[in-house]
Amino acid sequence: MTQNTPPSFFSRIAIAIGSFFAILGNARLAGDVTRLRGGEPLAADAPTPEPREVRVEVPVEKIVETRVEVPVERVVERTVQVRVPTDTAALQVLGLLQREARFVDFIQEDVAAYSDAEIGAAARVVHDGCRKVLKEHFTLEPVRAESEGSRITVAPGFDTTAIRLTGNVVGQAPFNGTLTHRGWKVARMQLPQLTDEKAAEIVAQAEVEL
Repeated sequence: MTQNTPPSFFSRIAIAIGSFFAILGNARLAGDVTRLRGGEPLAADAPTPEPREVRVEVPVEKIVETRVEVPVERVVERTVQVRVPTDTAALQVLGLLQREARFVDFIQEDVAAYSDAEIGAAARVVHDGCRKVLKEHFTLEPVRAESEGSRITVAPGFDTTAIRLTGNVVGQAPFNGTLTHRGWKVARMQLPQLTDEKAAEIVAQAEVEL
């Protein structure tokens, strides 16, 4: 017999007899039977309440994106060009010519008593040394790109520091003439750095043999 099947007649007699003695001995049970007889439903017969959706709001920490600007020091690379005074640079060049070519010794020497062959041999040594100084410390470029001996036109407003007119100079530019020398200009000069500018005055040290 399942839970929902009503009991039989003989079963109900047994239940009634048992309930009679149980009600006499249990006041709480007697009260429950009285309420049942009064029409109150049994707990098992009471409708099951429908489940309700329960929403629980859980506080969530809000993530706030904050932009932080950090100042960055700007690094600027600067090329520092050390300019040597003109007089000091001239003394440096003279010292270089003396060291590499014995230039000062050659010019200071009275060559009248020497033969052309002797002067020529000395001049070759001076020439080689002077050429070395120019090659190591100067970059030279011609003022004019044309070949020497070619005919050129000198336009009005020409640079008088770069072009020198010779011969019969009459009137105003433009001038037509023959390029006899292309000229030279210094594109770069790189002299040794000095720790003592006054030391540049010593073009050649005195030599003492011991």
